[in-house]
Amino acid sequence: MKIRPLGDRVVVRRVEKEEKAGGIIIPDTAKERPVEGEVVAVGPGARNEAGRVIPLDVKPGDRVVFGKYAGMDVTIDGAELLVLREGDILGKI
Repeated sequence: MKIRPLGDRVVVRRVEKEEKAGGIIIPDTAKERPVEGEVVAVGPGARNEAGRVIPLDVKPGDRVVFGKYAGMDVTIDGAELLVLREGDILGKI
């Protein structure tokens, strides 16, 4: 898969947590979207007022936590990914 985000954008693959519901089957439509993921690709960084590129704090392979409704879902080569700004990332795990 080849994707290169622009600016301060980050591409994340959502990581599903194991859910133990005690024998209760929860349909996919009722499950909450995961807010944890693995960084797949990062952009070069944002530019400041002087025009210099400020590199991002995350790199491919990092596990991150992000807002529940942050970013935009995209499907590339059959993989469901999330494209979001670095500012939407709440922290690294």
